[in-house]
Amino acid sequence: MCTSDESELATVTWQSSSGFDPPHQSDTRTVYVANRFPQHGHYIPQRFADNRIISSKYTVWNFVPKNLFEQFRRIANFYFIIIFLVQLMIDTPTSPVTSGLPLFFVITVTAIKQGYEDWLRHKADNEVNGAPVFVVRSGSLVQTRSKNIRVGDIVRVAKDETFPADLVLLSSDRLEGTCHITTASLDGETNLKTHFSVAETSVCQSVSRLEALQAVVECQQPDPDLYRFVGRITVTQQGEEIVRPLGPENLLLRGARLKNTKEIFGVAVYTGMESKMALNYKCKSQKRSAVEKSMNSFLIIYLCILLFEAVLSTILKYAWQAETQWDEPFYNQKTEQEKNSSPILKFISDFLAFSVLYNYIIPISLYVTVEMQKFLGSFFIGWDLDLYHEESDQKAQVNTSDLNEELGQVEYVFTDKTGTLTENEMYFRECSINGVKYQELNGKLVPEGMMDDSLDSSNAALTGEELLFLKAVSLCHTVQISYDQPDGVGGGAGDPFSHTNGFSANYMEYYASSPDEKALVEATKRMGVAFTGSNGETMEIKTFGKSEKYKLLHVLEFDANRRRMSVILESPSGGKVLFTKGAESAVLPFSTKGEIEKTRLHVDEFALKGLRTLVVACRHFSAEEYSEVERQLSAARTALQQREERLQEAFAFIERDLQLLGATGVEDRLQDKVQETIEALRLAGIKVLSCGHFHRTMNILELLQQHTDNECAEQLRLLARRIKEDHVIQHGLVVDGASLSLALREHEKLFMDVCKNCSAVLCCRMAPLQKAKVVHLFKTSPEKPITLAIGDGANDVSMIQEAHVGIGIMGKEGRQAVRNSDYAIARFKFLSKLLLVHGHFYYIRIAHLVQYFFYKNVCFITPQFLYQFFCLFSQQTLYDGAYLTLYNIFFTSLPILVYSLFEQLTKPALYRDISGNSLLSFRTFLYWTLLGFCHAFIFFFGSYALMGEDTSLMGNGQILRANRQLMFGNWTFGTLVYTVMVITVTLQLAMETHYWTWMNHFVTWGSIAFYFIFSLFYGGIIWPFVQTQDMYFVFVQLLSSGSAWFTIIIIIVTCLFPDMLKKVLYRHLHPTRTQKSQMYSNRVVIGDDFIALQPLSRAKTQLGKIRADS
Repeated sequence: MCTSDESELATVTWQSSSGFDPPHQSDTRTVYVANRFPQHGHYIPQRFADNRIISSKYTVWNFVPKNLFEQFRRIANFYFIIIFLVQLMIDTPTSPVTSGLPLFFVITVTAIKQGYEDWLRHKADNEVNGAPVFVVRSGSLVQTRSKNIRVGDIVRVAKDETFPADLVLLSSDRLEGTCHITTASLDGETNLKTHFSVAETSVCQSVSRLEALQAVVECQQPDPDLYRFVGRITVTQQGEEIVRPLGPENLLLRGARLKNTKEIFGVAVYTGMESKMALNYKCKSQKRSAVEKSMNSFLIIYLCILLFEAVLSTILKYAWQAETQWDEPFYNQKTEQEKNSSPILKFISDFLAFSVLYNYIIPISLYVTVEMQKFLGSFFIGWDLDLYHEESDQKAQVNTSDLNEELGQVEYVFTDKTGTLTENEMYFRECSINGVKYQELNGKLVPEGMMDDSLDSSNAALTGEELLFLKAVSLCHTVQISYDQPDGVGGGAGDPFSHTNGFSANYMEYYASSPDEKALVEATKRMGVAFTGSNGETMEIKTFGKSEKYKLLHVLEFDANRRRMSVILESPSGGKVLFTKGAESAVLPFSTKGEIEKTRLHVDEFALKGLRTLVVACRHFSAEEYSEVERQLSAARTALQQREERLQEAFAFIERDLQLLGATGVEDRLQDKVQETIEALRLAGIKVLSCGHFHRTMNILELLQQHTDNECAEQLRLLARRIKEDHVIQHGLVVDGASLSLALREHEKLFMDVCKNCSAVLCCRMAPLQKAKVVHLFKTSPEKPITLAIGDGANDVSMIQEAHVGIGIMGKEGRQAVRNSDYAIARFKFLSKLLLVHGHFYYIRIAHLVQYFFYKNVCFITPQFLYQFFCLFSQQTLYDGAYLTLYNIFFTSLPILVYSLFEQLTKPALYRDISGNSLLSFRTFLYWTLLGFCHAFIFFFGSYALMGEDTSLMGNGQILRANRQLMFGNWTFGTLVYTVMVITVTLQLAMETHYWTWMNHFVTWGSIAFYFIFSLFYGGIIWPFVQTQDMYFVFVQLLSSGSAWFTIIIIIVTCLFPDMLKKVLYRHLHPTRTQKSQMYSNRVVIGDDFIALQPLSRAKTQLGKIRADS
């Protein structure tokens, strides 16, 4: 362990760089309060990060290079920049503009979008960094900006303000030096937490006393763990150094808010990007949707098609030129350089030229269209009034638009219970005391089965065990009290017992970090044992009006490993007693006295009723025992290294040989429409796990209290046999955290098989990491199902980040889950519409967008390939350069974008039709690709057959009526093919559209009209900046031919009619579930085939009618 002097000497000076962690060379840092550094000569001050928060990605100077680097990491963009460079370096059949302009358009649009998003981040950063704060400097309170705070500065924070840095609390306006804060923006807890200052600094409540304070804080280096802080403060008073331990209860985190306290002073220990809040900004792993993975696979296939066509064309060119007459025809004599050039170089050059000619088969604008569709489509979720919660004034929130379509592919939902399925409002219902069950009736503790009027109204009826239990519950907590009285009345904020001098206990309001604690303390108050205040050293209760004060000696804080918390008190009679409460698995094994087995049975009964359970116990210390307890706790809490391990050992020594007092059962009511939502998800084929929502008709299976791997494996095999043998439609599995650990350690496959055959799985008392492990287990199974995790608290973050899609609930446990989620909703019931409507629509839209893009590009480039067979593979282009450039940018881009934003089915949410990425399966991809090739062949050979022999046109577009046997010109033929193609691919999309809006009509017919207007304008004027005028008057003369119009109509009908006929026949002979549902008005079939978003009662009625009709 480094001492103060050792850490000073070991420190290496580093230059501050905003947004980067310093290269810490020591395990600890030394902070001199008010920056009073030692005066000895060898001291080198440590350098720390400034207090600026940087969440932006770019700066003015690095935006262009960094953004370009990121964009060219995409396969399609990198491919097109290579093609563009090839066009610049060698003689290719098309101008570099044909590749460069679309690439420039895509890169520019993406850069503008990302630049705008980063500008918003810069704006938010500037607001935070420029916020006014007050610091103590040179003996006075000085106002400065948040970004100017330095480590060691003493900062003043007033009520309802957020802490601008991580501060160690020095003092507050309260005499005991405590303050109340809420950390909702950090860890998801909205309840008040109490933080403490050490006694030596708590008296420094003025600027002058703070200026005279001589203190040094030694603490660990920055750590993202919000609940971990190890340090100590050395205060020098009258030449004597006093060392006090510092823990999480002394640290005020940046982003937390001061409540119910007028003001505090704290010393900054972590600033800027070193604060715990900033360290929790770590980048989440990039989630990629199944559609994006399919898209990349399709791109590789099309790249292979491109390379095949280029190689084949190059080989055929040289095979053709093997004949002397075609190797060097009279009209194309070779130059000396061409005759002497290397055959290998010539082959490579020709291969690259053909690659450039066919490169449009790769849809460069696909990425930018998909991005625009996701970005614009995400607004519909926020605008949906059905996802708006009026009571809390919260609408649905989209944190990432990259996973919209993944909402339509979910197969497993993993959900937290408290606050996600429930209201997170606790109500005391039952308790067990000394093996007897009790309930509350009219503020009295009544044994189960007894009526209120059968009891004596006197409060003296409580036995010693009952009274001890109530006292334990009313004292074992960290609850704080607010007395809602007018200012200036009573003893003031500094006196927590001021109600005894004029305050009425009726004005008391409890604040707790856990809603369970608040519910229990309120219940004991109604039963006659009221907690009335704590000042950090003393806790007071009133037992039927009689005041009792207990000296608070130690608080053994709750942690996820122990799953219990304890207080050590000195009773009014002078005895030392430990009260502890926690999960039954954390308390019962350490209990040696009391009705252990009866209490265990009662806890199980409470749990089956859906109640939250806690077990309460106590231990009385002798003087010798308490002396040893004090020694171990003091040694562990002042340690700088391995403090947590030493504290765990001390806690384990103290919390043993317990006397069991009883257990409590607290109800957390389900949210509205939870049952209907889960049922709708199940009917959609989605399995809901970890939620604990069971049907009465379900067969309940248990995996509980397994102690060894062999026991766990045997129980899993038994459950698997029961599932196979029991002829029950639905099974539900209950598993506890300890058994889950064993199952995940050695028997993952067996456990997963059991879970997959259950309709619901309830995992009890799971650690956050266990939640993530269960999600990972299903996520990486051979079937690779799409998983969704939903939760509302900080303990759900790991599960939310692990799942394919993470959803945060904007509940009463704060914003940690919301900030780390992909989507956020206010209530669980909104999940059904989010998945079954929005997810369904998004998937259908983007799946058709991707398939259609590949289809229209196959239609576009295949005639180019076929044309080479008619021009001796001379690399002559079929289309004009302007048409090559504008095909994907203007002529065919808007209809598919609008389709992908507004398309929907008349009867949505038939979720099973699209499960397993069915619309982007290889079979569907092959269909669209073959359809594209088929249409392309019809475009080319149809135009050739109908126009080649019937009507003769010259290259300039003039009709030769005198000689009808001459072949018409190249540009006229190419323009005819192009015209047929633009109209056909646009009408093909119109055939796929089910939901027409005025915007669909506008862009569909408008795109065709724009093509005609552009072509007339482009070919009707001699452009001075265009080198060649190949298209001059071609389009006008083409449209003046009746045969051309006849050809256009015939080819379009020939292309579209078979596909239309197929759709009609399939709809009537082999309809999908979606198509079947459209045949019924105001009805949706449910059961194995369909699901409904409407109430179950109505859906079941309709099911009966449909079955009757059939």
